[in-house]
Amino acid sequence: MNITIYNATNKPTELEKTKIVNFLHKHLGQYGDPKEDILNCLSFALKERVSFGGFVVIAKEDDEIVGAVIINKTGMNGYIPENILVYIATHEEHRGKGIGKKLMEKSISMASGDIALHVEANNPAKKLYEHFGFTNPYLEMRLKRS
Repeated sequence: MNITIYNATNKPTELEKTKIVNFLHKHLGQYGDPKEDILNCLSFALKERVSFGGFVVIAKEDDEIVGAVIINKTGMNGYIPENILVYIATHEEHRGKGIGKKLMEKSISMASGDIALHVEANNPAKKLYEHFGFTNPYLEMRLKRS
C-alpha cells in the first residue's frame, strides 16, 4: 500500500481530486455528504479557498484508492481543537485489512495539535476512533438555518 499526502504545497491534479471526491462519496455510504460538500472540504484542506488549510492522506493499492482522509485546520488553537477530521473512508472491498488504522496513524502523526471529529453513534468507525483515544465528552447541539 502506498500513502500519498496532499496539502497546499503538494496538490493533486484535477483528475485526482475528482477521484478522491468520487471515492469518498461512494465509500462513506450512508454517513457521507453530497459530492459538492466533499469537494468544498477538499478545497479548504488544499487552501484553494480562504481557509487555514489542512491535508489529505490517500492510500492506494495498484494505483486504486483504497482509503482517504481529509483533515481541515480550524485556526482556533488553544480554543477548540486545531484540526477537524472531516472525512475518512476505506474501500468497501478492503475493509478489515487495517487500512483505516494506518490512515489514522498517519493523520494523527501529521496533525499538530488536537483533533476533533463528528461521528454518528451507530457508525462502525466509532470503534476505530475510540481505539486511538478519541472520547465524547460533549453533546453536540446545532441550530441549522436554511
